[in-house]
Amino acid sequence: MSLLEVISKASSTASIHPDPDSNYPIVLNPDSILLKLKPETDELNEESPVKRVTGWEISQTDAGLIEAGQKFFKKLKRKLKNTNTFSKDEFLGMFTSYLEKTGEKIGISIGVDKSDEEYVRKLVERLGFSMGRDVKSLILEACVALEVWDTLESLIINGLVEHMCTSNLVYNLIEKRRSDLVVLCVKHLSDLQTYDLMCILKYFLLPPRDGYKSLVSVREEWENQALLAIEKVSDRGLGGKQKSLARDASFLLMVAHDEFTISELCLHYLLASRNLDEVIFSACVSKLNGEEMMALIKYLGKWLRKYERFPQVVPCPKASSLLGLKACDWVPTLENVVKCLGLVVDEHFSSLVLHSEFHEQLRSLEKVVSSLAAEARLCGTLTNLTERLRGEHQGQPQ
Repeated sequence: MSLLEVISKASSTASIHPDPDSNYPIVLNPDSILLKLKPETDELNEESPVKRVTGWEISQTDAGLIEAGQKFFKKLKRKLKNTNTFSKDEFLGMFTSYLEKTGEKIGISIGVDKSDEEYVRKLVERLGFSMGRDVKSLILEACVALEVWDTLESLIINGLVEHMCTSNLVYNLIEKRRSDLVVLCVKHLSDLQTYDLMCILKYFLLPPRDGYKSLVSVREEWENQALLAIEKVSDRGLGGKQKSLARDASFLLMVAHDEFTISELCLHYLLASRNLDEVIFSACVSKLNGEEMMALIKYLGKWLRKYERFPQVVPCPKASSLLGLKACDWVPTLENVVKCLGLVVDEHFSSLVLHSEFHEQLRSLEKVVSSLAAEARLCGTLTNLTERLRGEHQGQPQ
């Protein structure tokens, strides 16, 4: 039997739906397991390329973590059946106790006093990796049900949201009007589905009135990043290249912040997200109604006018790592904006032509696009000329 046949046979007999209560719900330490494995027999079997081994045994530490996780899971699941008698404080007490015991088992100390406001956040940051998939999913459910937003924020930032939970989480956060946490999902979850992105796009194009309350922190973040960029420009300790980078970043953040509404600042994250490619964006745009389309066209129009007014603005990918200006990673490029506008026109061409309310917006955008196109042609000509002159200069004898 060939190796392919062995694998195919094993796959056909495996359960189609994996058991949610797996015997090994955490990532095991392979060193203590693989070193103990020995061949079941020394005889060679030419018919099968697979050699059976014996000695499979997980470490006591891993076994202890699995047992503790299963006990915590069962207790928390029982408590969540009646959230009226289950308080935030009781949940946080259970959760911190579980993580503290986990830290003791694997020998990790967070070095923060229990009375510190950042205690739970630090626990999640240092020990969240040790939680099994089922435990993480249930903790997410508890955080949403009991509205423990700080802990949920830590889980999202530290990448502890399982793929199977993302859609449900995004839906619940939109229902709860936690716009700030929806933004965090866009920033930190790398496997958002098309439907999730469509819901987020529609939500930020026309956010409900009660959705603005939690958006204050989003504007503050952009303002703080812009102020930090200005401080970097005047910092005498920076070298010439870093100052030049800080100057470019300050222009970029100024353009991204000024004249945009707070919900449009959230759209920046979506347009600059790696989750959003042309195929996915086209699918999202196809589901927009007329009012949402108008809001999107106005938003994209703002960007086109900004890039026309400030041609010196360029992407600053190094500003995040060198200067701590992370917001620079979330500014849509001119290329992003043009592609998105093109997809909107392609997807809704008939509606845009037939409905007169779009005509004024599109006519004004046509002038901006024509201006940008003329500038691009001129830049292209100058680039070609420069390259040609450089080539001729290099070809001359010294």
